[in-house]
Amino acid sequence: MFAERTAWSMDPNALTVALEQEKQAGADILDLTESNPTRCGFDVAGEKLLGPLSVPANLSYQPCSQGLRTAREALCRSFLQRGVKVAPENIFLTASTSEAYSFVFRLLANPGETVLFPQPSYPLFQFLADILDVRLEPYPLRYDGKHWNMDLDILSRKASSAARAIVCVNPNNPTGNYVRKDQLHLLDDVCRCFDMALISDEVFYDYCFETAGRASLLGHPRTLTFTLGGLSKDLGLPQMKLSWIVLSGPEDQVREARRRLDVIADTYLSVNTPVQNALEAWLTLKPDIQRQITERIVSNRAYLEASAQAAGLGIYPAEGGWYGVLQLPPGKSEEEWVLTLLERGHVLAHPGYFFDFEEEPVLVISFLPLPDHFRVGVDRILALAATGGARVNGDAVS
Repeated sequence: MFAERTAWSMDPNALTVALEQEKQAGADILDLTESNPTRCGFDVAGEKLLGPLSVPANLSYQPCSQGLRTAREALCRSFLQRGVKVAPENIFLTASTSEAYSFVFRLLANPGETVLFPQPSYPLFQFLADILDVRLEPYPLRYDGKHWNMDLDILSRKASSAARAIVCVNPNNPTGNYVRKDQLHLLDDVCRCFDMALISDEVFYDYCFETAGRASLLGHPRTLTFTLGGLSKDLGLPQMKLSWIVLSGPEDQVREARRRLDVIADTYLSVNTPVQNALEAWLTLKPDIQRQITERIVSNRAYLEASAQAAGLGIYPAEGGWYGVLQLPPGKSEEEWVLTLLERGHVLAHPGYFFDFEEEPVLVISFLPLPDHFRVGVDRILALAATGGARVNGDAVS
């Protein structure tokens, strides 16, 4: 009765089972996987956020496949502040970045064709690929002792006539590396050779620790490029459900992509009117919201780095994003570590294998939690790491 593409294993993994058991036992869990800004204590003035939703224009409906022009023009003005000129005709609004991916994958790839994707990376993408009948072919990100970088040699070898696009998560989640300016011409060469497009997921782009050498693909002229962004990260507003696709590249390819995307977007018309009408006002809140988030991630990252160094552990350097990757002592598998941390330290962290890390054991930690909670959680992790995961004083870490 059901499609093969949805035949995923629905059995809960060991970490999910252990977490539910701890909650039922009344444990107070310090969640260092939290990445929802609305649960992290940021100060967003409610009246400034909700007021723009109460305008008379929301009582009428004007369907537009690309999204309301006023909203797209507001985005164009925001992009100009980054020094990039974008025409509103080259913007498509979507309800989420996942939907943006689905539109672009459907535009570019026939069933069974390949999209090249970075590894490690966020696990959601495999589900998207399954649903959209696209095959993900990973290309590795390598750590050279200072930075994570795309392995362009392997990427080039994996490119083929069956590959329709290269996805760059910029900066990558969770390794935090940006696409670098000196890599772009090589990406262009591969795309031209195999008639491929570039997809640059830039939802975390503004949250950077290092600016030198990074490259946004917004407005990239040499290859057909789809740059994705959204309010979920840009303004810390995942509940408002607005994202975008920005087209750039050779004019003839952009024109044809726009024509075809118009049909796809018109079929769904998924973006609601009130959010589009509110966008211009919300974008004025961007400096303050991003300042708060940036201060939080910089502070928590500094604490993790200093604490890990003092404990003799490593943390992979990141150039941007919301996540840190902590190296743990050998001797236990990642699953053993995350279960130990949950059961004995009451701390929840992601194991690296969720993101397809080859390095093991590592933990992936969000920098968004409140600083007091974050520091207590990190201290518990490091205390357990110092004992190899054994109980401290015969009991859980306090």
